[in-house]
Amino acid sequence: MTREQLFEQIIKKQSFLCVGLDTDIRKIPQHLLQEEDPIFSFNKAIIDATAAYCVAYKPNLAFYESMGVRGWISFEKTIQYLNENYPEQMIIADAKRGDIGNTSAMYARTFFEEINVDAVTVAPYMGEDSVTPFLGYEGKWVILLALTSNKGSHDFQLTEDANGEKLFEKVLHKSQEWADANQMMYVVGATQGKAFEDIRRIAPDHFLLVPGVGAQGGSLEEVCKYGMNKNCGLIVNSSRAIIYADTTEQYAEVAAQKAKEVQEQMAAELAKAGF
Repeated sequence: MTREQLFEQIIKKQSFLCVGLDTDIRKIPQHLLQEEDPIFSFNKAIIDATAAYCVAYKPNLAFYESMGVRGWISFEKTIQYLNENYPEQMIIADAKRGDIGNTSAMYARTFFEEINVDAVTVAPYMGEDSVTPFLGYEGKWVILLALTSNKGSHDFQLTEDANGEKLFEKVLHKSQEWADANQMMYVVGATQGKAFEDIRRIAPDHFLLVPGVGAQGGSLEEVCKYGMNKNCGLIVNSSRAIIYADTTEQYAEVAAQKAKEVQEQMAAELAKAGF
């Protein structure tokens, strides 16, 4: 998926919503536990119910890896289902990989060749040779962790060097030597508020994957005010507030309604920006 194709989907659907498939066997509706593959059954129903209102899905690998082989099978079935039935959707593997070069090359092979997702989240701490193996795939995206939404982000990401440059700013500056806005995005937490202004000053054209709206308390209006660019430039993720909005047999219908509500808010923000 190219940047232009992503933007086309945003305009077509009047949405820049990403639904996070953080699927926990202990939180899904109990009646699904009778299914042969409860995780996939849940994901399939959520996808079918919400696809009209979003432009991307983001399964978080930790939730699947926690179940061992069974979880990986559910994850792969979910990706295959999306590729076969909703090819217009961006698929983001929220894996937060990043290691020495040959190890990163194997991670890249896993997600881009074997499983066939569109993007993978990557941790930049080990530097260029841990990131560039993911950049060797045409039409695939690296989504680099920049300024995250968790409380501990302040431990390292906001520390400053002798020149006053914050660590997340250094990540933004340096990583643009490795790839441009057609192949790299950045993770920026919705709870970071006006820090989006600093990020847009350094990376004006890149798409930002924004977690933290919804259950984590981030403001969609604030994210749009400070983070939207001339091509929208935002993919805003919501997980728990949508997929766990209901635990009865009506869970998919309720998830659809929650996704529709977010989409309508996004349509209003896009209209304000002239899209």
